[in-house]
Order: sequence, then C-alpha cells, then structure tokens
Amino acid sequence: MDVTPAEAADATLTLILIPLTDAVLLPGTVMPLAIGRPAVAVALQEAVRTERHVAVVLQRDPLAEAPGLAELHCVGTEARLLRYFTGRDGSHNAIVQGMGRVRIEAMPEAGSVSVHRIVEPDGSGVEIDARVHQVRERSLQILQLVDQAPPELTSTIRSIEGGGALADFVTGLLDLLPAEKQEILDTVELLPRLDLVITRLSYRHEVLKLSHDIGQQTRQAMEGRNREFLLREQLKAIRKELGGVDDTAPELDELKAKLDECGMPADIADQARRELRRLERMAEGAAEAGMVRSYLEAMTELPWRLGSEPPIDIAGARRILDEDHYDLDKIKRRILEFLAVRKLNPDGHGPILCFVGPPGVGKTSLGQSIARAIGRKFVRISLGGVHDEAEIRGHRRTYVGAMPGNVIQALRRIGSRNGVVMLDEIDKLGAGGFQGDPASAMLEVLDPAQNGTFRDAYLGVPFDLSQVLFIATANVLDTISGPLRDRMEIVRLSGYTAEEKVAIARGHLVPRQLLQNGLSEAAVTLDDAGLNLVIDGYTREAGVRNLEREIGAVFRSVAVRVAEGQTEQVTIDADEVARILGARLFDADVAQHASIPGVATGLAWTSVGGDILFIEASRVPGSGKLILTGQLGDVMKESAQAAMSLLKTRVAAMGIEPASFGTTDVHVHVPAGATPKDGPSAGVAMFMALASLMTGRSIPPTTAMTGEISLRGLVLPVGGIREKVIAAARAGIDTVMLPARNRRDFDDIPLSARDRLRFVWLGTVDDALAETQIAEPLPSTA
Repeated sequence: MDVTPAEAADATLTLILIPLTDAVLLPGTVMPLAIGRPAVAVALQEAVRTERHVAVVLQRDPLAEAPGLAELHCVGTEARLLRYFTGRDGSHNAIVQGMGRVRIEAMPEAGSVSVHRIVEPDGSGVEIDARVHQVRERSLQILQLVDQAPPELTSTIRSIEGGGALADFVTGLLDLLPAEKQEILDTVELLPRLDLVITRLSYRHEVLKLSHDIGQQTRQAMEGRNREFLLREQLKAIRKELGGVDDTAPELDELKAKLDECGMPADIADQARRELRRLERMAEGAAEAGMVRSYLEAMTELPWRLGSEPPIDIAGARRILDEDHYDLDKIKRRILEFLAVRKLNPDGHGPILCFVGPPGVGKTSLGQSIARAIGRKFVRISLGGVHDEAEIRGHRRTYVGAMPGNVIQALRRIGSRNGVVMLDEIDKLGAGGFQGDPASAMLEVLDPAQNGTFRDAYLGVPFDLSQVLFIATANVLDTISGPLRDRMEIVRLSGYTAEEKVAIARGHLVPRQLLQNGLSEAAVTLDDAGLNLVIDGYTREAGVRNLEREIGAVFRSVAVRVAEGQTEQVTIDADEVARILGARLFDADVAQHASIPGVATGLAWTSVGGDILFIEASRVPGSGKLILTGQLGDVMKESAQAAMSLLKTRVAAMGIEPASFGTTDVHVHVPAGATPKDGPSAGVAMFMALASLMTGRSIPPTTAMTGEISLRGLVLPVGGIREKVIAAARAGIDTVMLPARNRRDFDDIPLSARDRLRFVWLGTVDDALAETQIAEPLPSTA
C-alpha cells in the first residue's frame, strides 16, 4: 500500500515480530495472547528481556510456521508488552496494548521487522463529526442489547474524543472476522474508516436486536409453559396424594391436538373442549374418566369435514355396471338415471333405492358397483336380527359399554361423510318391543328432511348424514313397516334363467373361482356340458350364490391334482363334475310325468325365488268334510274352501254326482308338509285339483298354473309372475296358465323362458277347464 499524506515521514525502526493467525490488534486496545508456537514465545521473551516494542501482524497464510514478508499483511500494530507469564502446564501467555499503526517495510532477520510508523490523521468537519456521533450512538445501542456488558464500557466510549481512536476501540470490541478487522486496520483515512465501522455496527445492531426480540418471545413462551408445567406438576402431586399415578398428560395433549384438527363445527367443538377440561380434572382411576376419554376419541375420529367427491362419469358408470353384472337392463337404467340426477343436482335429495329380490341375485354387489362408479367409499351395515333401537341410534353415555349406533360407526370406519352406505337385509329389522323400535329409528336416518341433523344418543350432538348415499336391500317387502317403505324407492331384482346363469358363470363366477383357487384359464377348462350339469343337477335357486360354491368345489378338487403334480391341463366335462360333486341333488325335470286325477301343479313365489307346488286331492268315505294338510296358512285354507264351493256350483255341467259330496270326505294335501305355505295365488290350482279328482280326469303333468279365484269363477291377478315363470321353465313345464290381467307382466319374462313355454291366459276357471279338457266351458257367470 502506498504512503498517504496522513502518514508521517518518521525514520524506519526495527521491532520484534509477533505474527498472529486468527486475531488482529487495533491501536488503543488491549489483547491477551495465548502463545502456541515456540518461535513466538522466544520473541516475546526477547521483548521482555530487552524492553522493546513488538509489531503484532496478521498472517496471510495461517498455516505458515515461520512466515516471511510475503505471508504477512502490510499494516500491523506497534504494541508494548504489558505482561508475560508461563502457566503451570507450560503454556505461554501475554498481554499486549496497541499503540499505533505501522507499515511493514522489510524483514532484516528472523524474528524482527523494519517498520514505518503511520501517524493518525486529524479529523474535523461536519461529515467527520456526524460519523463519529453515529459510531458512538450505535455502539451504545449495542451495549444495551448485550447481556452482562461492563458498565465501564459505556463511560469509556463516551470519553473518547478522536474519531480514529473511537473507530479503532469499537472495532476491537466487535465480534468480527480477522479479515474484516484487518480491512479496518488497513484503512488509514478517517472518513472511509468510519464508514466501514458504521456498516459493521449497523449489521451487528440489527442481528442483536432480532436476537433480543426472539429471546424475549422465547422467554415469554417459556414462562407460560413453565407456569402451566408447574400447575400440572402440582395437580399430579395432589392426585398422587389422593391415590394413583397420573401418566395421562401425553394422552390429553394428543386429544387436544386432535380436537383442533378434526374440523368440528364451532358449537360442537366447544362442547368437546368442555368434556376435555372435565377429563383433565378427573382422577386417572375414576370410572367416568374412561367414559369421557372414549367419547372424545370417538368424536375426533368422525369425518366432520366433507371429503372431496370426483365428478360422476355416466359413461364410466355404465361401463362399470356392465362389467360387474350381466343383464339387469332395467335395474342398470334406473341406477344410471339416479346417478345422472345426482350429477346435475348434487345438493338435491334423491330417492333412497331399495333393491328387493331373492338371495344371490346381486343386490349387495350392485351397491358396490355404484360406489365404484362414483368414486366413493363403500361400507355395509347388516341389519338382520337388529332388535334394539340403540343399535341404530346409539346408546346413552350413562350406560356401561355405551357406543355409537351402527350408522355412525360405519362412517367412522370409512372416514368419509359422503360415502355409500348399504343397509343390508332391511326387511329383517326386529319388531318394536321394550328395547324400542329400530325401524322407527331408521326413519330418521333415511328421511332427507331429518338426517341433516341426525342425533346419535351417544354423541349427543347433531351429525350431518345428508351427503351419505344410502342403499337398502331386502328379500321381501311384507316385513318392512309402511312408513319405512314409503321413504324408499323399490327396485325389484328377479331370479335368473338357466341361460342367464351360464352367461354369468362364464363372465364372472368361473374367472373369480379360478383366481381364488390359484388356477389359470389355460390350465383348467369347464366345458358347457359340465357347467350345465352344475346348474341343473346341483343348484336350485333364483340367484347364483350356490352355483359359485359348487363351481368352487369343482375347482378345489382340480387344484389338489395340479398341486400334487398329477396333471397340468384339465378339461372338466359332465362326467368329471358328477365324479367330483357326487349324486345329483335335483332332477333335471321335476314335473310329474304320470297323469293322476286329483293332482295339479301350481306356481309359487318365495323369498328365495319362484318354485312349483304340487297340490294333491283324494276322496275317502265320510260325511262331506274338507281336510287340509301340509302346513297351510290361513289364506291358502280359504282358497281351498272357496275352490270347493265354486266346484259345487258346477257339478251339473261337469257330470259330478251332487250326492257324492255328502258321502265322502275330500282331503287336500300340499307335499313338503314341514314347510309352512301361504299366499294368495293357489286358488286356480286348488280348484283344478278338486275338479280333476271329482271328474276322474287328469291334468297334463307338464302344465302349471297360478292365480286366485273368486266365488263367481273369476281368475284374479297375482304377483311374482317373472319368478314363477322362470321356476316353471327350470322344472320342465311346457304350458303355463296365468291370469289374463297379468298380461302387463309379460315383458318382464325373460326371452329364453318365453321361447320355451306356451302361455294360456285365464279370464275364468272355465278357461282352465277347457285347456285341460276336464269339462266343457260354461257361459260366464260374471
């Protein structure tokens, strides 16, 4: 660095060199030195012995053990040695005081340097005074922010007059890097030196101020936590003295965090927090504490927030329904209409669908398909045998073992407030009694006008069920209460024909059972003859549940052989099916082939689908009594009595001796007597069986009939036509006699059954007599 006008033209002098690696000594400051290098210790000892000044200089290269002139900074500090001492551990220490700047000129010999003293420039003027004032004020502000700062520093800074001396003194106090201090040491001119010091002071002041603010906030927070901790510890000590150990603090903190995060409405959250404060005051061993804790856990796990709902894709829903279910075109069309309305009016309250049909026809799987089609979570609630209203509405918390109702528990499981909830077997809800009426409780769940504020007895607060998509299933409607049935739209599912079962088995059941049994379609083939034998010989049902079980039994037998390595590819034909499943459980044709007078084949509807029903009549000597057996219900008994009365009005036309009714007893029996039978559709079959008996003319065994009769001979319409016709086709019947007023149900009959059967429409019983050629038809008496 070139000599400036502020530097004096003093003669060059030689000083003992004290090189430093990580510190800079400023003029006017005192610095302790810890000596680690032997050469520096020797130099200090020489200074003590000769009472000479030293030149304290910062090394450019901190790793140099014996730095040369090139490894030293050009400007250093002339200092006098105030004290030198050696510690008990052999360490060397010294205290030096800076006197002024010196410029290093040469190094005549090791351990000494030739220097030129730099005279401190005089500073005056407005700019210098302003900067000196700024340095002094900033320094005092920093001292106020520094903890445990000696009070003498404040008076010292106030007493320093010269701008250069003040700048050097303040720089020595600042926590700066050696390079930053060296920069200030190198700056001889007063104005730029003061600017550098002001910059460093301003930065340090901002850092200390921010640190002070953070520390203040931390202390305040710690004081609050310490106070809370102290109070909690005191509470723990009190509880401990009362008996028991309190380790519930983490659990309570976790509950509090969950309450803040679960998204409850404000009024409900306030009630939950009141319960939490009650829990904090309770002893750990108190019985009520466990009840309150369970209640709060249930509250925090409920889906209070409305989850995201993907847009409804009608085309995608149609594709999913077709993938999951065969046929059921009317049902699928109704579901798509339901979804379309839901898409166009998301906030509307659509109908609650109730799928009614025999077991195994796909009611539950339809609900799963709807959930998959609209991208919602699915949960199933089984209502079969539910006889306690509390299982729907929840138990009051005052009872031991209280819990929320099944609806709230289901939403808690899926964690969604807009899921698809299937109410399975709603027709099997228990009747009302001393435990309440569960069907009435279900009204509040399903009624759109009420379920927006559904109040579970356990929760004690309203919960919004309006966004839940409820779907119900039932086998029959008779056992569903009228008000509950009125809340739902009935969608009927009938049984499947043999052809439909083959298609369902090929498209769904066989692939699923192959996968479940670890087999591949390439290795195992079930041919058409084998599949038809399983359908006709081992299952007799409206649905396909038992069919899937029997297919699974066949594949399990094959899986044993494949696992043992006996075979790698198997084709299962009818003979193989018979060998695996054993003797046929059902005949392919259950219709009676023998023509016996007094026997008629009726068609019946049951909760598991349609079936055929044989009605037998016989005559024995007696006094004209009508004997009815076979576990007949009141309706069927009345149908038999009406049929007998109607027959007596036609004795002349049918060639029946009237006196025979008084000398014989007529016995009407319906086989399978252990099974209760009832219903309003056996009148025609009862009449035809009695007419066949009294005339001695048989009814063709492949003719079946259904319908109720009046005393005037009219054939009245009945229900379950589709199921009854499917059962007739399955049983080998070729002619079906149906009430003429049931022509409206003809379109519901599957095409395969229409092609296989001949239909005769009955207006009166005389049409049935003419069809079976028991008697000539009479003029209508209607």
